[in-house]
Amino acid sequence: MSEHSNESTIAAANVALAHVHSERLREALAALAHFGARADGGVARQTLTEVDLQARRFLIDRARALGCTVEADACANLFFRRAGRTNQPPVLTGSHADTQPVGGKLDGAYGVMAGLEVIQALNDAGIQTERPIEVVAWTNEEGSRFGPGCMGSSAFVEPAKLDAYRQVLDGEKTSFGTALDRALQAIPDVPRCALQRPMAAYVELHIEQGPVLERAGVPLGVVTGIQSVRWFRVKVTGVAAHAGTTPMDVRADAMAESIALAHRLMAEARHYEDRQLRLTLGRWVVAPNSINTIAGDVEFTVDMRCVDGELLARFAATLQEMVASHAGRSRMVLEPVFERAPTHFPSAMTALLEQACASASARAGQPAPLQLTSGAFHDAMYLAGHCPSAMIFVPSKQGISHNAAEETDHADLVLGVQALAHAVTRLAGA
Repeated sequence: MSEHSNESTIAAANVALAHVHSERLREALAALAHFGARADGGVARQTLTEVDLQARRFLIDRARALGCTVEADACANLFFRRAGRTNQPPVLTGSHADTQPVGGKLDGAYGVMAGLEVIQALNDAGIQTERPIEVVAWTNEEGSRFGPGCMGSSAFVEPAKLDAYRQVLDGEKTSFGTALDRALQAIPDVPRCALQRPMAAYVELHIEQGPVLERAGVPLGVVTGIQSVRWFRVKVTGVAAHAGTTPMDVRADAMAESIALAHRLMAEARHYEDRQLRLTLGRWVVAPNSINTIAGDVEFTVDMRCVDGELLARFAATLQEMVASHAGRSRMVLEPVFERAPTHFPSAMTALLEQACASASARAGQPAPLQLTSGAFHDAMYLAGHCPSAMIFVPSKQGISHNAAEETDHADLVLGVQALAHAVTRLAGA
């Protein structure tokens, strides 16, 4: 990113970094966590629920108080814009404000509030950037109410996806389209903007949601990419029968045969642990689910991830062979659900973020940043197909996320925002 490397821009980036305010960030995170706060300290703010709409209004008001203009696109993604000296495509940062049903205070929320803190720091420092800077709050990153996740960012990059997303139903049979329309109707004072608008770059700051940084004793990580992933659904159809009267050798036990496949798959996965293959059999549905009835139907999901896309393809082929060669009395069917190739962030972006993180770390007397790959989905996965993108991670205590116990040392949170301020200022030019 040589065009942003002149001495005056780097000096301005260091000034912006120094104006990040620790207690203001603490207050901002606590204020957003109030919306959907749970008694256990967690947050329940699923996308486009009433409490999420209240949180969105809070963000709009807070951004306007900083002098930002606010716009929303057709997927209700919110954009908070700090003007630059020119109207060139903006530098974008941010994340998402929705949570899991039992979520924490930082997942997604940290990236949004960090972006607004960067704008406040630039205001306090009196720095005007060449390009505008925008902070985004993406819609439905979590995918817990409406699936899949990352709807807002993926629809922004590929608007043709939105029509299908609008038809998706939640557990109460409310469509995403209905919830989306309601969310947009709730902000009549916010002008609309186009999907797929040009962006100069995207930087997402996020908690790691894993243990790597904490184990290494390093407070900042530069994310070089996001793992490839494949999801499958396995359906096993046997015969429900009496648990006490049916001999073992004549049973078509869907549960027993599902477990046998699971054991084979887990055993195979252990051969690739050193290659960072990760396997999860996450959702199980058993029918009739009775203590004294042999399971007649079982459905379970397979989530496989790896930084090596070719290895993951081979492992997926192994699963397909296992199902195809199944010799039990039950019928076994494998259905592909989702597939995503690995995301590789541009080296120029990761190099700039490494410099930003190194500047923040050195100033705080902390170790140099660590490079790592994200095992979780993030909105940056989709933005990477639209503009130069990359991510910064801060540690998660014990690697815990999607949980009320989700926590990061506040000093690390501040350090992450300082690195973000440095990177965004350099990308926007000053």
